[in-house]
Amino acid sequence: MSIISNQSKKAIKELLNISPTNIEMLAKTKRKLSSQYNIKILQNSEILEYYRQLVERGEVKKNKNLERLLRKRQIRTMSGVAPVAVLTKPYFCPGKCVYCPDEKGIPKSYLSNEPAVMRAVRSQYNPYAQVRLRLKALEINGHIPTKIELIVIGGSWSVLPKKYQYWYIKECFRSANDYFFELTLETSQQAVDKSKKDLKKETVIGLEKKLAQEQKRNEKNKYKIVGLTLETRPDFINKKEVEQMRFFGCTRVELGVQIIDDKILKINKRGHGIKEVIRATKVLRNYGFKITYHIMPGLVGSDFDKDYKKFKQLFEDERFQPDQIKFYPTVVTKGSLLYRWWKQGKYNPYTDKSLKELIVACKNTIPSYVRIIRLIRDIPEESIIAGNKITNLRQLILETGVECKCIRCREAKGKQYKISNTKLTVVKYLAAAGTEYFISYTSGNEKILFGFCRLRLPEKQQRKRNILQKSALVRELHVYGELVSVGEKNKKAQHIGLGRNMMKKAEELAKSNGYKRMAVISGVGARDYYRKLGYQLRETYMIKRL
Repeated sequence: MSIISNQSKKAIKELLNISPTNIEMLAKTKRKLSSQYNIKILQNSEILEYYRQLVERGEVKKNKNLERLLRKRQIRTMSGVAPVAVLTKPYFCPGKCVYCPDEKGIPKSYLSNEPAVMRAVRSQYNPYAQVRLRLKALEINGHIPTKIELIVIGGSWSVLPKKYQYWYIKECFRSANDYFFELTLETSQQAVDKSKKDLKKETVIGLEKKLAQEQKRNEKNKYKIVGLTLETRPDFINKKEVEQMRFFGCTRVELGVQIIDDKILKINKRGHGIKEVIRATKVLRNYGFKITYHIMPGLVGSDFDKDYKKFKQLFEDERFQPDQIKFYPTVVTKGSLLYRWWKQGKYNPYTDKSLKELIVACKNTIPSYVRIIRLIRDIPEESIIAGNKITNLRQLILETGVECKCIRCREAKGKQYKISNTKLTVVKYLAAAGTEYFISYTSGNEKILFGFCRLRLPEKQQRKRNILQKSALVRELHVYGELVSVGEKNKKAQHIGLGRNMMKKAEELAKSNGYKRMAVISGVGARDYYRKLGYQLRETYMIKRL
């Protein structure tokens, strides 16, 4: 808790009385009060902190609109969940990729001055401390992180020791569970010490039991982990690996695909080809996972035409069809083999103009059921020796007038919408020897997306695992933003039945295609939601007879 001066407290009280209604009015009011009270311009975080104290004491009433205005980086929670990224410790990486930096004491492919890495180093890579710090930071900046999307980064998850994996995920859940009790700094340090002791003394079996206990606890906790993402290499994916991931509560897997071209992958010493990408995609999809591909335009041996052609193939070839894309344009950083090649004149990255044109072309071809999560990686400009240094690339591309159909560009966010004119749409496509249905609620012109459901109908003969035999799969259910229901104010979309209606549609489609059961790859913290829809927990899936 920060110390707020008396003059600042007076200024904050006056600001609350004025109650700015938009960002421009808020900024103007803060400038005026700064001059009036002879103080520095008030930070949103200190306004929020004192406002919450006043609300708690009953001196002012809650002001939802002002809370929304005061949120820093509002985009972080506009998708309905709060992303919390945590980094694993540096560990052996089987890859020898030419573009990866290899900095001592830092996970391979990461740099010590990246924001996520700096946070992890400050926490000594401890998962308990990292989760706690991120939740605290989100709350300080006005967010309410009660629905957490936990994203575990740090390289290839699959190569980490099993004991460390169990401990790491268990500590993430424990941190979210403990956060509800508002631990003091001293108690928090004791909790971190307990965490270290557990890793040193507990067995894998003991950690497995403790993880299950924390997951059970999280089902009823205020701060729920509703989604868990792990990243790995395609060549490490097999049935045993994905079943292990399910035990951890994983719902989404990020694969370092880079490009679907064997020749280019070999030149860049990736260590796998498209055969492994195809196999991994099929296995993950048949277990219900959401799949994100990391794509790297500008690799050695590629060019504009190849990158564009291979990107289009991702959605023309049913063997791929990722749900999400992360663009990581190739850049030159010190500590990589690519840096030496660049110095020798053997490699030149895209110009800013060419990269911008390529991404515009790719966005023009993206299907409506795909989300482009990122256009650039969060590498500080000073670490990029050659390659893209534009940090607001997404904004510049949108200014070209491109009408991207991807989920992120259409999702309801930033303001409230009336929902009297929603449209239920269903897109059907083939993927990895199965049929996919993208069920969504949109505005009448389909330019605003309120929510969606991913239904998979796999080939029935592929089912060898009892729990999923003769089961259709819901791979994702998501409702966006805050909407205004007819006749009601400040009604959130997540509580007006859109999700329930899309699940009903998914069940109807599955039943009409001869499936007798539905299996949902639910996040641990979302299990109670599906119980209300008649689903029961069986192993790691929520199951319902149709």
